[in-house]
Amino acid sequence: MTTARRLVAELLGTALLLAAVVGSGIMGDRLCGGNVAIALLANTLATGATLVTLIFTFGAISGAHFNPAVTLADASQGGMRWRDVPGYIAAQVAGAILGVWSAHLMFAEPVIQVSQHVRAGGAQMFSEFVATFGLLSVIWGCGRLRAEAVPFAVGLYITGAYWFTASTSFANPAVTLARSFTNTFAGIRPVDAPGFIVAQLAGAFIATVLFRWLVPSLPKQARDVIVPHDKEVAHGR
Repeated sequence: MTTARRLVAELLGTALLLAAVVGSGIMGDRLCGGNVAIALLANTLATGATLVTLIFTFGAISGAHFNPAVTLADASQGGMRWRDVPGYIAAQVAGAILGVWSAHLMFAEPVIQVSQHVRAGGAQMFSEFVATFGLLSVIWGCGRLRAEAVPFAVGLYITGAYWFTASTSFANPAVTLARSFTNTFAGIRPVDAPGFIVAQLAGAFIATVLFRWLVPSLPKQARDVIVPHDKEVAHGR
């Protein structure tokens, strides 16, 4: 698979993911009659279901990372070339912002927005550490023995983490950055985003180190952890 195809897959997949996150947040907020729990439930189900389908759709092309934390973790374990990492992250961030703007257009919202949604404090930061630690744990642990189950495992984990974390489980630096550009249900103030991103990267790092110890052969298998894709890409050629 060519580099251009992989980058386009990451951009499109991340864009569709953010369209689902922000769009379902707007729809749920409009229809819930002020019941925030119902709005969050709608947001959760739409995001989890969409994530499963997107991983199946783009996994064989790019590995379906859609997440800089996953990309960095995968590269650190030999799953992809370091020289491909900047392109992946750029595609993910660009796709995430395009997805937010697409959601705004679908719901006749102003395209350019800045979030005023406060998500600050130690509890929120720790929640993002836990959320991302758990996500990478699912990817490494489940993918090590049953790679075909990873799309369902990741989607179900994010569905659950929306509810057991105080931050509603962003668990993704590109998602965090893009959601600072929507002043809707799914938004986060730009000033709060850096703390989320630091916590997410820390959680991804700790999970990767832990699972390298828990499963000593993991580095040899890392190239197939997310979703097995093009063999030449996986072997760094």
